[in-house]
Amino acid sequence: MLINATHKDEELRIALASGQFLYDLIIESTSREQKQSNIYKGTVTRIEPSLEAAFVDYGEGRHGFLPLKEVARSCFRKDYADNGRRPAINEVLEEGQELIIQVEKEERGNKGAALTTFITLPGCYLVLMPNNPRAGGVSRRIEGDERDELHGILNSLQVPDGMGLIIRTAGGGRSLEELQWDLDILLRLWNVICQAAEDEKGGSSSTSAAHRPAPFLIYQEGNAVIRALRDYLRKEIDEILIDHTDVYEDVVKHLELIRPDFISRVKLYKDPTPLFT
Repeated sequence: MLINATHKDEELRIALASGQFLYDLIIESTSREQKQSNIYKGTVTRIEPSLEAAFVDYGEGRHGFLPLKEVARSCFRKDYADNGRRPAINEVLEEGQELIIQVEKEERGNKGAALTTFITLPGCYLVLMPNNPRAGGVSRRIEGDERDELHGILNSLQVPDGMGLIIRTAGGGRSLEELQWDLDILLRLWNVICQAAEDEKGGSSSTSAAHRPAPFLIYQEGNAVIRALRDYLRKEIDEILIDHTDVYEDVVKHLELIRPDFISRVKLYKDPTPLFT
């Protein structure tokens, strides 16, 4: 994997190569930072019963829009009493409440971003939904006997209670061992996200340390490098060359949390010959 970031403020180029053969190339403009799929710790600022929705400050200017149908049960306020009927938005959320949210749609015009609390974490072969046990299955693009076989493998994966899992199209033809490997990485990522959401100021473990107040960014999936690591960092990748010190350090930090087994394969490219020639 080759990551060219010498002009990272304008463009990122990521290539997958084997010898002299280039089998994938990603070129992404970085002039406008994407927020879609990013995960934040946000604060409910307003409840609108007439809209069956809440507005959430997630630290990116205009507040985001969170409809009732996108509020996971695990996010309901602690004093919610289930009486068997469909709840109202002001029964499950309250102003000042802090939530882990994900951006579903970017803000457009005078509309704020569409938010959800049903987090989705894509991996190489799987998509983990850590607070949506009703979701799951096999990609619709996989058909026939292979689909039936993958359903059997899906039932054999060690998925924690309360979570959902989808096998992506790239998961077709993969073994139980490979899929479990990807699942373990996603579970590690979710654990890191939860720890970051509850982090205290200064990272202190002292019980007297002040709680870090929302809003703040937890996980930036809108970053092209992070997406490339997510989609392509498989066991057969034996080297990752990066030609920019800051990006190299960011990748190492990311892998320390999620994929420590790959850190030794990351190299800072210092040769005077450009990485992309």
